[in-house]
Amino acid sequence: QVQVVESGGGLVQAGGSLRLTCTASGSTFSINAMGWYRQAPGKQRELVAAIASGSRTLYADSVKGRFTISRDDAKNTVYLQMNNLKPEDTAVYDCTAGTNNADGYYFNYRGQGTQVTVSS
Repeated sequence: QVQVVESGGGLVQAGGSLRLTCTASGSTFSINAMGWYRQAPGKQRELVAAIASGSRTLYADSVKGRFTISRDDAKNTVYLQMNNLKPEDTAVYDCTAGTNNADGYYFNYRGQGTQVTVSS
């Protein structure tokens, strides 16, 4: 089993920045990818960004150029740097962990989530 714990959410004004942190523990040898999803009220949960071994990354179109995902393998930690935040980025962000292969990303583990609120 793998446990993931997020931190770093909060309230920020539009145009501001936040950095989310996610640390995996447990059987981390079984994972090679981590990602961030978000879900806003009344909307479907969506993949925001993901990173796999070799630092291959994937971003939702809505966040390209504003968000950056990175990883510290020694700490089993991933970061989501969010810049130029917009009110539409308001959501609960949750961290996920799993695997990446030629067929795509498969996330098996999920954290509790952290609230990000962007005021206009």
